Amino acid sequence: MRRSSSATSRIRLIAGVAVTGLALAGLMGCSSSGTTAKQAGSATKGNLVWWGWSPQLGPAQDFITAFNKQYPNIHITYKLVTLDGWDAALKPALASSNGPDLYGISPGPKVANYGEQAVDIAPAIKASLGADWKSKVTPLDYVPQMYTPSGKLVGAGVGTADGGSIWINKDLFDKYKLTPPTTLAEWVSDCAVFKKNGVACFVQGAAQAAFDRDHLQSISNSIKPGVWTAASQGKAKWTDPTIVQALTVWKSLFSTGIMQPGAIAAMQFPDAQNQFFKGNTAMIMMGTWETQYATVKGMAAAQSAAGVANPKPFVMIPIPYPSVTGTSAPQYSMYGDVDYAVAVNSKSKYVEAAKTFAVWLGTSEAGQQAIANSGGDIAALLSAKPDWPAMGLVDPSVQQAPIQALEDAAGTITQPRLGILSQDMTNAVGAAATSVGAGQATPQQAAQTLQDTFSAAF
Repeated sequence: MRRSSSATSRIRLIAGVAVTGLALAGLMGCSSSGTTAKQAGSATKGNLVWWGWSPQLGPAQDFITAFNKQYPNIHITYKLVTLDGWDAALKPALASSNGPDLYGISPGPKVANYGEQAVDIAPAIKASLGADWKSKVTPLDYVPQMYTPSGKLVGAGVGTADGGSIWINKDLFDKYKLTPPTTLAEWVSDCAVFKKNGVACFVQGAAQAAFDRDHLQSISNSIKPGVWTAASQGKAKWTDPTIVQALTVWKSLFSTGIMQPGAIAAMQFPDAQNQFFKGNTAMIMMGTWETQYATVKGMAAAQSAAGVANPKPFVMIPIPYPSVTGTSAPQYSMYGDVDYAVAVNSKSKYVEAAKTFAVWLGTSEAGQQAIANSGGDIAALLSAKPDWPAMGLVDPSVQQAPIQALEDAAGTITQPRLGILSQDMTNAVGAAATSVGAGQATPQQAAQTLQDTFSAAF
């Protein structure tokens, strides 16, 4: 089983790209309940607006270009919205009669908040892949949380985003003759060398709760895999010794100098991301979605967005999170869920055309190959594999093997990433991380607050 959030750089950009097309076979006449034939429109013509926090602009243009080759009569304007600004932008847009025809959606709060506004995409996916469609896609793209309580599938999953890895600037490690850290002690030692030479060791936007959650789950998994997920599901306490220890290790990242000064006030996107791509920071915690920047094209775009005047791609590779116990070699212990699914707004004047694109991107060989080659997500369609030469890695001889190892590890995932935590719990995790990092709460106090928040919600 293979898989792929999330993630994605979230740079505030708005761009439009025209696209046109024929309809997918079998999609003609598949309209949602409550949508009239006049509203549904043609499956071959339409002017669509697609909103997403992901993909970023470059990959979105690539997807639309590929779609355009096969479907020449549907025009799509893509709007990239920041992840943090998503709710404020989308909620009023969907409440109006002029909202986007297509929009991103993912498990958890987004389905709860915006699932009812979407058409049921399952019939269109079945028409594209056949009655046995679920056997052809990764289960993580269609977890139960992607359905409303009434059983409506709210979007076509394009692929998964999986956490549990750290990406390093290998050029910097080579320059100072260092090897990637496998333990906390080695991490501290590497940081001392980098800092001595005026290089930042590690960067994280600890003001962004979702990425603090990623980091804490990685630490927890390094101690005892599965405890974080069990607590998220109510099968373990948030005061479990493993989680208390994870918060203790998190605190040590600040006290030992691994975490950069000002981390608590920084955002992962764009602050930490930009700092890494300026080329003077050795490490950043990101997941499989970061593969898109290991390419010449992706790296150049990221460096330009970071303000680098003359982009010069460096070699970046993933490594497992270092072993915090130091008792064994680090292994990938990953977690993930659908990065984003494409939902079709039930108020759209072009429902059928919108379904044509959503299902093409999420289920067709051409659409899913474009997803796989982008590096942003691990494709939902099991048959879609990366075309390594086509991806254009900066140095394939160095990068392909570790990136393939990361994707292989992602193929064994059983732990969810964001999909099972409510927004209140995600916020609570962020508050726990920042309070411990700032010395405002002990790990034990923060763990108890997490348990109290969880108990109050359930």
